Amino acid sequence: MSNPSEVFFTDFRTQTDGGLPLKLKNLCGRAGIAKIDFDGKFTAIKMHFGEEGNLSYLRPDYAKAVADVVRENGGIPFLTDCNTLYPGKRKNAIDHLTVAMQHGFLPVTTGCQLIIGDGLKGTDDIEVPVVNGELCKTARIGRAVMDADVFISLNHFKGHEEAGFGGALKNIGMGCGSRAGKMEQHNDGKPEVNQELCRGCRKCAKECGSDAIHFDGGKASINQHECKGCGRCIGACNFDAIFNPNEGAFEDLNKKIAEYSQAVCYGRPCFHISLILDVSPYCDCHGYNDAPLIPDIGMAASFDPVALDAACADLCQKAMRFPNTRITDNAGRGLKLTGDLWHDSEPNSVWKMTLSHAEKLGLGTQRYTLVRI
Repeated sequence: MSNPSEVFFTDFRTQTDGGLPLKLKNLCGRAGIAKIDFDGKFTAIKMHFGEEGNLSYLRPDYAKAVADVVRENGGIPFLTDCNTLYPGKRKNAIDHLTVAMQHGFLPVTTGCQLIIGDGLKGTDDIEVPVVNGELCKTARIGRAVMDADVFISLNHFKGHEEAGFGGALKNIGMGCGSRAGKMEQHNDGKPEVNQELCRGCRKCAKECGSDAIHFDGGKASINQHECKGCGRCIGACNFDAIFNPNEGAFEDLNKKIAEYSQAVCYGRPCFHISLILDVSPYCDCHGYNDAPLIPDIGMAASFDPVALDAACADLCQKAMRFPNTRITDNAGRGLKLTGDLWHDSEPNSVWKMTLSHAEKLGLGTQRYTLVRI
């Protein structure tokens, strides 16, 4: 059995000690980021710039703190993310950069440049081997991500409508996939519609990136040949009318996220940071963010992304639950709550699968020692 990995943690309490950006820099230092040889190295800082209408993305100040640490150690930092598969303001590099700037991600505020990892249309990628991959033998990763000498993931730790939660592995695996890579990760599940439950509200169609949803007699139907299997329509439906008939789809998605993460991180220096705040039940990819499930907890960092995700997930499980959230809604619809935060928020998720599969691939360990600073 492998030794536990160290996960360094600090809360958000700060008064006269320089504020949260300095506290984040100190966390990175205590976690040993300076052990990486940054000298003259291009360093990708992978994060999420937020979808238009969503306010739970990480503030640019946190990105600047990490970029400053890289530069102070001789590195050449840049912020990056890859384009999306679904509609929104991040489906091409022009729109993506525009919304990033609207959210304050500018060189003057972050101290470094922004580069969209998979190019103008999401097609500038590279096929990367997945060592010991079970479902994916190769992964389609944004070229700029793989061209970097050093990789840092800066994650907003939150819920997710398919993966249960989104942390380091979700940010890396799905986030670094090009459009083709995202399609590969999603293609094991294509949803169907329960016509009896469909209200004909058309909200699902607005989320569909492939025009696969049609309405006959006021009810939605999904053309399986046109559908990419991204699952956005499932999260968009408030009436549980859209479902995935493939019971293994969520399991396969989580495994593929782990395999794509392994492809990104394998064979080069990596460091991982998660900020547990605004823990909304949905991904920041949505054009809205629901009420947070729990209070803000703190910041964590590690060289091990699996241990980092495991530690953050556990910290969230131990936190008090807020009233009037998605979990409250689920209970009101008759869902029997289990006490598992991620299951109670998204009953279909199999969130532990990502961690166990990443551990199996050798990406890290779920065993950790939490070092509070």
